[in-house]
Amino acid sequence: GERLRATYFADNQYQRSSLKEINHLLRDFRTGQVHPIDERLLDLLYVLRHRLDTQRPFHVISGFRSPKTNAMLRARSREVARRSLHMDGMAIDIRVPGRDLKTLHRAALALRAGGVGYYPHSDFVHVDVGRVRHWSG
Repeated sequence: GERLRATYFADNQYQRSSLKEINHLLRDFRTGQVHPIDERLLDLLYVLRHRLDTQRPFHVISGFRSPKTNAMLRARSREVARRSLHMDGMAIDIRVPGRDLKTLHRAALALRAGGVGYYPHSDFVHVDVGRVRHWSG
């Protein structure tokens, strides 16, 4: 239920106060642990939002994950990577209201900016700024 509207890049530089707010918003909601989110991930989301031609906010399913949370999720599902990029602030699981999940998935793939996971049964798309790859869960 939390919301944030922030300008994270202005005057040719990242805005530290906005990044701090973003880091807090994308914290591990299970533990409360805050971790820096990779600016490249924010840039990817910015480009993705424009590619989708929407002003609607992203709905975040998972941002940063602590090692403890990642281990708990991995124990529940084989689909969770042991060294998830979520633990490095380099990955996010999202959906966009008003946009079909397939459309979001295709747009993310077209960017070729990192990993893209498609999870239609859980209603989200994973994007990260790791190596370019894709999968379905």
